[in-house]
Amino acid sequence: MFSAGESSPASGPVRSAVLTWRAPNAPRMESVRVQVNGQRIKASGRIIGADCPDHAAFSASYDLVTTESGVTQRLSLRTSVAGGERFISINRDGEGYWMIDTGASHQRSAFDGALDVDVVLSPFFNTLPIRRYRLHEAAEQREVPVVYVTMPDLAVHQASLTYSPTVGGLQVRSPVSEALVTVDADGFIRDYAGLAERI
Repeated sequence: MFSAGESSPASGPVRSAVLTWRAPNAPRMESVRVQVNGQRIKASGRIIGADCPDHAAFSASYDLVTTESGVTQRLSLRTSVAGGERFISINRDGEGYWMIDTGASHQRSAFDGALDVDVVLSPFFNTLPIRRYRLHEAAEQREVPVVYVTMPDLAVHQASLTYSPTVGGLQVRSPVSEALVTVDADGFIRDYAGLAERI
């Protein structure tokens, strides 16, 4: 799935792939180009959804960079709906505080020690804590605080996700659902029951 690219003396080759998911019960898709160098991830993705009972028609694009240990360092996210566009920039500083900038407002918070951002409707962002904590290989439940971004309004909240090992994958409990997820050997989401399946 991943192809090798340039090499870094510290962490080896940079591997890249394009991952694509579709929603099983809604007219929505996500595609992301991912570059992996050790635990560091750079990602550039897009989510497109047509009008349906779950959400109005929207498109979203994002760019993510993590630290060398896989902690989210910065995320920019833009959404477009019929009524206009929204943009948000989320950055984590060296002291563990998050800076949230929408252009019209600014917020600084520790978000309960969160190291990750989770974006509603996106299977990709679950990959971040799963890879860093090796949750797909763990034997115990783990609660993960996150900066929680809803779509397409880009509202930001503090929330927790709970990952529990179970037969066939991981059970994930979020503020909006509980579902079984499966991952590939690299820790990237393969299927997220009810939300997305990789194609």
